[in-house]
Amino acid sequence: MTDEEHSKSGDEHTVFIGSKPFMNYVTGVVMQFTTQGANEVMIKGRGKFITRCVDVAEVASKRFLTDQIEVADVKLDSEAFKNKEGRDIRVSTIEIMLKRK
Repeated sequence: MTDEEHSKSGDEHTVFIGSKPFMNYVTGVVMQFTTQGANEVMIKGRGKFITRCVDVAEVASKRFLTDQIEVADVKLDSEAFKNKEGRDIRVSTIEIMLKRK
């Protein structure tokens, strides 16, 4: 799914990590907590974006919202789907739940 598809899915306090600039995602997470009053924010990534997902969670919690939020839960999984050539492949996924302290 593209970033646009994710944003239409109606997940209000969820940030889907993709290929946009890194700080866009950090800002999105920080804005969820500060201006939208969220108590929890889910950060989701898959495949090559898993490392970026972890980095976003760490920067948001340790640099921008120090002592305000923490990692509440981490879920690892994989999704199966058909690639462009029609082959079945699996892609790893991660969900990081951040919550207010």
